[in-house]
Amino acid sequence: QVQLVESGGGSVQPGGSLRLSCAASGNIFRVDVMKWYRQAPGKERELVAGITRGGSTNYADSVKGRFTISRDNAKNTVYLQMNSLNAEDTAMYYCNCNVVRLSGTTGDYWGQGTQVTVSS
Repeated sequence: QVQLVESGGGSVQPGGSLRLSCAASGNIFRVDVMKWYRQAPGKERELVAGITRGGSTNYADSVKGRFTISRDNAKNTVYLQMNSLNAEDTAMYYCNCNVVRLSGTTGDYWGQGTQVTVSS
């Protein structure tokens, strides 16, 4: 079994910053692509950012220039640095990882979510 544990969410004023973390543990040989999604109330879940094991990144247009995704392969951890936050960034943020298990099979895993609220 593989577990993803997220942390770092909270409440912040507009213009503020937060850093999310997501650590994968368990039956892991290798973690490949790591992503952050978010879902606001009444809206569909959307991809925020992704990063390959080699460090290639992609971002949603709405967060480019404000958010930075990074990872520590030795710790199987992905981060999301969020700057210049605004009310539209308010959502539940979810970590998603594609994992190669010790058996050689692959699996797609989700974290439990961490809430980010941007409000004055």
